[in-house]
Amino acid sequence: MTLLFVFGPPAVGKMAVGRAIADASDFRLFHNHHVIEPLLDVFEFETPQFQTLLGEFRQRVLEEAAAADVDLVFTLVWALDLQEDTECVRRHLAPFVDAGRRVAIVELYADLQTRLERNRTELRLAEKKSKRDLVWSDDNVRDLERVQMNTGVPSPADGVLSRHPHLRIDNTHRSPEDVATQVLAWVAGSPA
Repeated sequence: MTLLFVFGPPAVGKMAVGRAIADASDFRLFHNHHVIEPLLDVFEFETPQFQTLLGEFRQRVLEEAAAADVDLVFTLVWALDLQEDTECVRRHLAPFVDAGRRVAIVELYADLQTRLERNRTELRLAEKKSKRDLVWSDDNVRDLERVQMNTGVPSPADGVLSRHPHLRIDNTHRSPEDVATQVLAWVAGSPA
C-alpha cells in the first residue's frame, strides 16, 4: 500500500490534484483542511490548542490509514527551510515507513499569480471555509512567499526527500486531471 504525499505552496492545487487522483484510482484523499476546518470552529488559528490538536489529529488519521492498508493521498503545505516543519513531515510519514509501506512524494509548483487566481476557485472556497475571507487568504498566499515551499535550494527537507521517490510537477497550465494521470503513471512505474 502507498502513501502519496503531495506538497507545495498555498493554492498550488494540492487538494484538487489529490481529489483527481482519488477519483481516478483506489487512493483516498486526506487533505490538509480535513482537520483545519473543524478545529477552527473551536480554536483560533495557530493558538497552542489549535496547533496541538492539528498535529495529533493528522497523526492519528495517518497511523490508522497505515494500519488499515489504505492507499492514501495526503496533502500539506511544507516550509522546506524550517526544521520543525520537516520534523513534522517525518513524523507524519513514519507510520507508513515503519509499517513497510511505500511512500512517494509529489511536489507541485506554480507561479504566484496562478496561485492567487486558484485561491478564488469554487472548489477551494467550498472545501475550505477559512479561505473565504479573500483579502486575508490572498495576503496569506503572498506572505508565505517568505518561506521555501518548493525544492531547488538546499534545505532541511532534503534528508526526507532523498529517502523516497520524488516527482516535481509544474502545474501552472495543467488541469488537476492531467496532473493526476501523470502522477498515477509515475506511481505505477516507481520502484516499491
